[in-house]
Amino acid sequence: MCRLLSLIFLLWIPQISYAARPLVTDDARLTNAHSCQLESWMRSYQGGQELWALPACNLGENFEITLGGGSYRNTDDHYHTEDWIGQFKTLLKPLETNDWGVGLAVGRVMHPDIQPGPNQFGNTYFYIPVSFSLRDDDLILHVNVGMLRDRQEDRNKMNMGLGSEFKLAGRFRGVAEVFGDHTQNPFYQVGLRYSLVPDVFQIDGTVGQQVNGNSQTQWLSIGVRWTP
Repeated sequence: MCRLLSLIFLLWIPQISYAARPLVTDDARLTNAHSCQLESWMRSYQGGQELWALPACNLGENFEITLGGGSYRNTDDHYHTEDWIGQFKTLLKPLETNDWGVGLAVGRVMHPDIQPGPNQFGNTYFYIPVSFSLRDDDLILHVNVGMLRDRQEDRNKMNMGLGSEFKLAGRFRGVAEVFGDHTQNPFYQVGLRYSLVPDVFQIDGTVGQQVNGNSQTQWLSIGVRWTP
């Protein structure tokens, strides 16, 4: 089970990305100019947990840097790994209400403690996020297409994602998405986002699983997003 969970963990990382929590599929939006934000969450599996913190800063008007990391711990055999992420993102066309936007993101994920031996250190990736705003932002759709270099398997993989955000009652918004790469069954998740302080602080939660996967691929996540 440890090996399976670790594999799922690795396959997610190129997209764990940098979407607005709790989506994995990224959006054609950036942190506000000359400001920073923090996204942090915990994801629990059967027998294991991940904990992530991803601060991001927009250094100018259109150049966002994300530097952060996460850890995974298997509660059955105490297997533990840490991962570190660096990503750059820019917009070719910013998303506006009742319009569409497109961007470009490039990044690298490092796995210094996964396993000893060669070809276990990191993935380099890029993807193009495209977003569509409908009905005055009541519904926002996100599409991601990209490529990653899997050094563990020594090959390139195409990754894809389709996500949605939709308005519910009050300060609640719903999210739903499906994502993955071309070498395996995709993953999906659904959840809720609630703004404690609109445009400043939110909490969220999701449940998800791999398509046709067993109980070991199921997860529950809770997270926060702070945009001061």
